[in-house]
Amino acid sequence: MAESRRIRIDVPALTRVEGEGSLKLSIEQGQITQLQLSIFEPPRYFEKFLEGRAYHEVPDIVARICGICPVAYQMTAVQALEQAFDFTPSDWVRRMRRLFYCGEWIQSHALHIHLLALPDYLGFDSAIAMAEQYPAQVQRGLELQALGNTIIKLFGGRSVHPVGARVGGFHHAPTDADIKRLNTQLEKARDSARALTNWCAQLPVPQDDDSFINVALKHESEYPLYEGTLAGSDGLSITAQEWEQYFEETHAPHSTALWSLYQGAPYLVGPLARLNLNRERLPAEIADNLNNTGIAFPSRNMFHSMLARAVEIELAIHEALELTAAYSVPERPFDDVIPRAGIGFGATEAPRGLLWHRYETDENGLIKHARIVPPTSQNQARIEQDLHNSLQAFGLEHPDDALRLHCEKVIRNYDPCISCATHFLQLELERQP
Repeated sequence: MAESRRIRIDVPALTRVEGEGSLKLSIEQGQITQLQLSIFEPPRYFEKFLEGRAYHEVPDIVARICGICPVAYQMTAVQALEQAFDFTPSDWVRRMRRLFYCGEWIQSHALHIHLLALPDYLGFDSAIAMAEQYPAQVQRGLELQALGNTIIKLFGGRSVHPVGARVGGFHHAPTDADIKRLNTQLEKARDSARALTNWCAQLPVPQDDDSFINVALKHESEYPLYEGTLAGSDGLSITAQEWEQYFEETHAPHSTALWSLYQGAPYLVGPLARLNLNRERLPAEIADNLNNTGIAFPSRNMFHSMLARAVEIELAIHEALELTAAYSVPERPFDDVIPRAGIGFGATEAPRGLLWHRYETDENGLIKHARIVPPTSQNQARIEQDLHNSLQAFGLEHPDDALRLHCEKVIRNYDPCISCATHFLQLELERQP
């Protein structure tokens, strides 16, 4: 009689991802017959919450979508609303929004690398367990995360769900003294970030070679954070207004979250996609440090995402140093915005990847319709595709625990913010000989 074995493994506290979901994997005669990444958090209806609200309420509301990347939601929202009102922010506002965003990249990437991902590669089940043997690395992560939070708080009033952003600019401007203190902190962190890149490049990661479409913003002169055109590794080059012509959201029957497809196929957003498409925009000193690692980009190995995050921490600190060095207190940190009926689109680069917003307003600036497409929902189809390919490369003959750990590593590699995507890991594994 053929042996049929079904194993259900519960991982408590949904280890080292943000949100709730499950993975169902069936293997029959050495082949994957079913692989489903299921998101089962209830939809959160933020888009419906926004309907009927005044435009000036939107930045504070969308900041609550995510406690890890609230700046991304605020910056994308104000960009879209300002387009709807035919308003162009001042150069000071644009530069300070970029600095604000640098803070979020630093804190989010540092959190993911040191506290969520590294335990996978160093053989620990948590950062707490890892800290005993790697205290300096964990301390570095906490310090970098704190630095990012300092930048967010400086402009946002607080580091979690900040309230300092507004359509037209900021509610307040930091003082010269505040910025000088920040500049000193950034200078001290520069070497730490450089060392982090070198250290991540030496970690033992799976050597997966995969094929996928990269999608990210591109800018004519900057590494993209706050603005740019939408680009793809297949030659795509469009504006945020054209997003709906090329991308569509579909409802997977096994998930409560919408999945995005690019011309019917999965695609990648996030730090690896950004670096693959924008390597030439790295400052020379950061590009040289990356070259010295011996790891070439563009890369087809998804496990190089962690190295890409380290490079982006270096970049964010470099950018923040330049922006703070040239800082001056403006007469006013915002310009008045006159609302009108219109439709506006926004696209920025959240730590986890491209974030897209669309708002329709009436003549008084009330929100008639809102649509938000987070990075994790764009990556979900790609994660499922990656799991299938990576498991085959890893070897399906491995013990169940090894397969489970490999699945978790693949999923955590994307740093999914599952709660954002609902509008781990529980693994159900079934084998048939």
